Amino acid sequence: MSEATNFSLQGKVVVQCGGTGLLGRELVKAIGQAGATLIVGTRDPAKYGPELERAKAAGVEVQVHPLIVSSEESVLAFRAAALAKHGRVDGLVYNTVSRPMKGEKPHAEEWRNSMETNATGYYLTLNAFAETMGQQETGGSIVSISSMMGMVGPNPHNYTGTAMSAMPDYFFHKAGMINMTRFYASYFGLKKVRCNAVSPGGIYNPESPQADAFLERYGKMTMLGRMANPDEINGAVIFLLSDASSYITGVNIPVDGGYTSK
Repeated sequence: MSEATNFSLQGKVVVQCGGTGLLGRELVKAIGQAGATLIVGTRDPAKYGPELERAKAAGVEVQVHPLIVSSEESVLAFRAAALAKHGRVDGLVYNTVSRPMKGEKPHAEEWRNSMETNATGYYLTLNAFAETMGQQETGGSIVSISSMMGMVGPNPHNYTGTAMSAMPDYFFHKAGMINMTRFYASYFGLKKVRCNAVSPGGIYNPESPQADAFLERYGKMTMLGRMANPDEINGAVIFLLSDASSYITGVNIPVDGGYTSK
């Protein structure tokens, strides 16, 4: 295989958990355009129509299956559907996230609801697909979408004078994703399964504009002076799914404009 085609996902079967939202819809387009056969798991496929239209407009064909990551039965059914149709899974992108908390001091039930998806769901999904990839001669690649918030503490100064605040569950489970990545990389490495994480920095959302004060303060915390665009995460994910990263496992790649390096 030439160096140029190492970065291609042509011929690979990739499953993605979480295909909506800023990052999810951009990842769907990028993974599909890189040549992969893409299967997206979503809670309610009947509501995925607008995302399918976006993908189609980008020249990407997406297969959609129901998936509730906090249900082991649902995760195993999703895996079974992918294997029944394609016989293997070469890559997994875990982009599912739940944000039930509304403040810095949430109720216990909000915390439990968050952990069902962001901790238990993450574990169930990684475990199911790592086991499958570990039984394949070619192994596979798992990419978890974490966050730089799993690497650092919150900076209250960023939120001063705004209605925004940091949520404790997000910092907890994003940090856990990074270390779980290391665990699975170690546990399944000899079975040719690579596990890595990508930790985006703040993503600018034009559909829900952040306060000007926040944008200014946050920009000054980065080396590039701005928040990320949603599609600027794609390159790192494609790289980790591709054969170009065949000797990379157990790492976390910050895509944060230098925020965590200052």
